[in-house]
Amino acid sequence: MTTERESMEFDVVVVGGGPAGLAAACRLMQLDSNLSVVVVEKGSEIGAHILSGNVFEPTGLNELFPDWQAMGAPITTAVTGDDVHYLTSESKSIRVPGLFVPRPMHNKGNYIVSLGRVCQWLGEQAEALGVNVFPGFAAAEVLYADDGRVVGVATSDMGIGKDGEHKSSYQAGYELRAPYTIFAEGCRGNLGEQLMQKYSLREDADPQHYGIGLKEIWDIDPALHEEGLVVHTTGWPLDNHTEGGGFLYHAANNQVFLGLIVALNYKNPHLSPFEEFQRWKQHPKIRQYLEGGKRIAYGARAVNKGGLQSLPKLTFPGGMLVGCDAGFLNGVKIKGAHTAIKTGMLAAESVQRALAAGESAPAELEDYEESVRTSWVYRELHKGRNFGPGLAKFGVFWGAAFTFIDQNIFFGKLPVTLHNRVPDHESIAKADAVPPIDYPKPDGKISFDRLSSVFLSSTNHEEDQPSHLKLKDASIPIDYNLPEYDEPAQRYCPAGVYEVVEEGGKKVFQINAQNCVHCKTCDIKDPTLNIVWTVPEGGGGPNYPGM
Repeated sequence: MTTERESMEFDVVVVGGGPAGLAAACRLMQLDSNLSVVVVEKGSEIGAHILSGNVFEPTGLNELFPDWQAMGAPITTAVTGDDVHYLTSESKSIRVPGLFVPRPMHNKGNYIVSLGRVCQWLGEQAEALGVNVFPGFAAAEVLYADDGRVVGVATSDMGIGKDGEHKSSYQAGYELRAPYTIFAEGCRGNLGEQLMQKYSLREDADPQHYGIGLKEIWDIDPALHEEGLVVHTTGWPLDNHTEGGGFLYHAANNQVFLGLIVALNYKNPHLSPFEEFQRWKQHPKIRQYLEGGKRIAYGARAVNKGGLQSLPKLTFPGGMLVGCDAGFLNGVKIKGAHTAIKTGMLAAESVQRALAAGESAPAELEDYEESVRTSWVYRELHKGRNFGPGLAKFGVFWGAAFTFIDQNIFFGKLPVTLHNRVPDHESIAKADAVPPIDYPKPDGKISFDRLSSVFLSSTNHEEDQPSHLKLKDASIPIDYNLPEYDEPAQRYCPAGVYEVVEEGGKKVFQINAQNCVHCKTCDIKDPTLNIVWTVPEGGGGPNYPGM
């Protein structure tokens, strides 16, 4: 069924209302206030889908808005201390002396923030500069000219029933067209993935690698709160072959932001990142802060961890990739907001130069790629380039030792560049080759189940709509994944979206798409990449309260 869509023309379309997209939009208007710029964001409001730790490094923001403090940015809780603990068992730990902590992990001069609230503030600055900000509209399709150039995006249709028929509330999506489109969808952006395939942008890059980050916000006893303290952990409950680590940040107002990141190249299909997170909270080093507290928010999101070697080509005719859509997170720093802001700014500067040149402007803005390579973003990623591959090659313990040597003795200048060319989904072992994991039941005080957790994410999707989680082959979950891998989607999903249930004496793969918190893990970790994550109706998904 073909429906005529309304079309709107702009100078620049920005896809994604995170730090990269909003920085790009703000920078464009700073350079030329006469431009027409639109930011399209799939969340119900700016910040609704933003989830990050977050210890914020202000490097990029210092360049975008040098007077951000006077402007009232919600960045006020300065880091007062760094604690790193190696959890040796479920009850014991060793504090890592600061001398042995990799230099980039020190957080002097940084701030504990809600990145969602920072993005809300950036959205306000963008609107004040004249940017059109459209939340609640999911960019579902890339628009191409006859010559293959990107000319914008189309938003998802609204009001389509599960049966594919138009409901009475049907509204066709909009075409947002522009000479240049900046893609800033965040980690594993679905349009970004399509563009990488269409233009072979990953041809000279290692596979991108990912982790899943799970996060909660707690109100805790004021007597236990140490505002500004940053706590990181490595070790238990993960084994030496499973990369990851925990964080607990003492934010303002007697709150702590805490979470666990598990690398998605883990081998054991019985592993559940959600359950590992619940176990991690029971460790005395973490539980001591949570006793008597109240959990008020939960969420999960995939994060890039491939680093420099996994960066794709950044440009193509009519557009470019910025921020985590390309993979600019600095793994050794565990930070990506500052690089997102800077790459968004660099893209904006390239686009503005092209628009000012008029008819003589090139279709593909390769000067953006060059400006990234000569920036501090590239230098930073180059120094940390061996962090992820080192952990994959040497394991967590010896990988950490290698990182100390690489960062603290050689300052990231070792004359070797390591690679990890095995995609995360290929690293999983057969179910009968590894031991099952017996996870304890939640106690309802420190540890919880998935469904009560999803409730705290305020996730909502219109139920009568086609599932945004597609199977390339509907037979694979039961006929292949279940016997070979005990269908790991039941465990790697942090929101209870995927279940194997009995119907009429047969096992059936059930998809509870309404629960989806848009973490994208299923799109990454399915053993045959059989699950494809697409955007639902605009506004669907989590509505994170200050994550």
